[in-house]
Amino acid sequence: MLMTRETRRLYRLTRAIFNCFLVCEEDGSATLIDTGLPGSASSILKRARKLGTPIRRILLTHAHQDHVGSLDALCTQLSGVEIFIGASEAPLLAGDCSSYGCPPGKRAFGFIKTRTGPSHLLQDGEMVGALQTVFSPGHTPGHVAFFDTRDGTLLAGDSFTTQMGVVAAGVFKVYFPLPRWFSWNLPAAAASARKLCDLRPTRLAAGHGRTLEDPREAMERATHIALRQAAHSGVAT
Repeated sequence: MLMTRETRRLYRLTRAIFNCFLVCEEDGSATLIDTGLPGSASSILKRARKLGTPIRRILLTHAHQDHVGSLDALCTQLSGVEIFIGASEAPLLAGDCSSYGCPPGKRAFGFIKTRTGPSHLLQDGEMVGALQTVFSPGHTPGHVAFFDTRDGTLLAGDSFTTQMGVVAAGVFKVYFPLPRWFSWNLPAAAASARKLCDLRPTRLAAGHGRTLEDPREAMERATHIALRQAAHSGVAT
């Protein structure tokens, strides 16, 4: 797992094309944003120890496997760690995929059921330290992003990707179809992209791809494409 220092407070941890983030708090502790694929726990803990920042909180943007895959393993080694997830996303973490139309006991593609449940359900606008919760459904029904009010960094989860240029969730591009394939609802994702643009972030840190400085122009272009595709999709939110 590669660790990249983005700012004095923000570190990106990358395994293949999957990112999670360590956000340093003023009290010397760290908040982990997402947990990566299964098998990432030891690398995450090693990087946190290297920084001398014990992980006190885990904030989950959504319940896809590449974002919660190491949650259980981390929680067996982090005594007293707090787990946060959006209130609308929590059922997916527990294996309830009824929001995807799945019958009881069946899970939608890309989700796993974790043994670890949340200690706190997030509401839109709620603060966790310096991080503001931003409800941003579309990629999944209860997706949330986090906005660092200290420096304007947007921890976008999968509401945007930067892997192949800046792309909003739900958008289809021939050369990079994953944002469409793995997203729940394009019109909702487009509306969330608009909401996140309106925060006027100084930095975009996404679940896939490099962190982008001064991202607003690129985010606006991506949002315009998402809104245009949504208008022609015929899919209701």
